[in-house]
Amino acid sequence: MFNIPNLFTAANLLSGVFSIIFALMGRIDLAPFLIFAGAIFDFFDGFLARKLNQSGELGKQLDSLADMITFGLAPGIFMMVVMIISLTDLKSEILSPNFNSHVNFILTNWKNAVFYDVPNEMNNSLKYTPFLALFIPFMSMFRLAKFNIDTRQSESFIGLNTPANTIFFTTFPLVLLIEFSQKGYQDAWINMIFQPGFFIVVIGCMSLLLISEIPMFSLKFKHFKWQGNQIRFSFLIICGLLIAFLLVWSIPLIVLLYLVLSFIDNKLNKKQTHEIQS
Repeated sequence: MFNIPNLFTAANLLSGVFSIIFALMGRIDLAPFLIFAGAIFDFFDGFLARKLNQSGELGKQLDSLADMITFGLAPGIFMMVVMIISLTDLKSEILSPNFNSHVNFILTNWKNAVFYDVPNEMNNSLKYTPFLALFIPFMSMFRLAKFNIDTRQSESFIGLNTPANTIFFTTFPLVLLIEFSQKGYQDAWINMIFQPGFFIVVIGCMSLLLISEIPMFSLKFKHFKWQGNQIRFSFLIICGLLIAFLLVWSIPLIVLLYLVLSFIDNKLNKKQTHEIQS
């Protein structure tokens, strides 16, 4: 039970738990980094299970339970906090040197507006929209359950996997922390992004991709040779370049790259299969 792969799975779970705690405390500067830690643990638990020949039904169930917290509930919670912040006067709040205390103040204001209907500076006509972020864990639950019983997904994925979906959403708290704290509303298109309507569309589209029938490659390495891993190594190399040059803005591009490469990989596989059958 307490073998090395399962301990890595447990570390993934705890990363998600702490990410949720930090987000609800207003520490959205820390919550995304716990998600990244969880993703690393999630990668290595499967890799180590295969290398140590310790794969089993228990590990599979533990992995899904941990993923539901780290890549299901956690992104829903920190996106809810980001949406709450978007209902306030971001320029006056975020530009303050005491970022975390202001986020806590915003969360308190929202709690009062929702549960006690206390007048405040928030847009009360939209005060319930942050709950729509919980569509992420709602669809993630179905995604993970589907993955467990779908025999087609032993080597690859059908639909967007929950870690990739969650990493995409870490863009928003990181942009709040880095871009707004430095520039505020100087960039009009950033201002456009941090609107409830935009969040609702993005959350809806990304969540529906979780249960889609689109084939996508996985980062499961059985070995580290180039042959057989071309798509994976190409993806990782391009990701490294994007991160080096674009930093936080590389995150959504990486997820988009993953979708595009999955489409290309699927087309090439179909072509090869057709040629073999011919």
